[in-house]
Amino acid sequence: MNILVVCTGNICRSPLAEQVLRERLAEAGVTATVESAGTRAMDGHEMTPQSADLARALGVSDTTHTARQITPALIEAADLVLVASRSHRREVVEEVPRAGRYTFTLRELARLIEAASADGTLDQAPLRASIDLVSEIAALRGAFPPPADPADDDIVDPYRREQSVYDEAGRLIDDSTRVIAAALAAAAPVAANRSDGV
Repeated sequence: MNILVVCTGNICRSPLAEQVLRERLAEAGVTATVESAGTRAMDGHEMTPQSADLARALGVSDTTHTARQITPALIEAADLVLVASRSHRREVVEEVPRAGRYTFTLRELARLIEAASADGTLDQAPLRASIDLVSEIAALRGAFPPPADPADDDIVDPYRREQSVYDEAGRLIDDSTRVIAAALAAAAPVAANRSDGV
């Protein structure tokens, strides 16, 4: 499975989410490629020290990162695109319209997974792989009410802001990636078995 994580500069939110999600999927035995890019990337820059510190606090050992600009080819190669905010989702879909079927904000996907799990919908779905989970959740977009405040599907941008904003972004990324990684792991028994040598 190929996962692309997107924010604006590709130095704060998306590299943090990329690294944390990669770590959690690996721990769960899920075989996946997780990359990131920015809609207006600060090409060649490392992730901010604050994001790197948050990544390490969340269990990431290697915080090496080089920012890069998103391209249609990166979007088309992804099975799942996770973005920091609704505005990033619009930009992704403007680049590649069909990506609307597999592009979510991190918080939106986590919210939909939790809602579909709570009402038993996911238990009834014929999930054979992580990609099936993405299709199933996309089909359920209209089945659950959106948050009262649409901004609740976004992750706050901490760039050039105080540590408390970084901490809030980190908390939201932590919460979302835990839900997403657990759901992808549950939907990927074949990948998990392969990593165990079965």
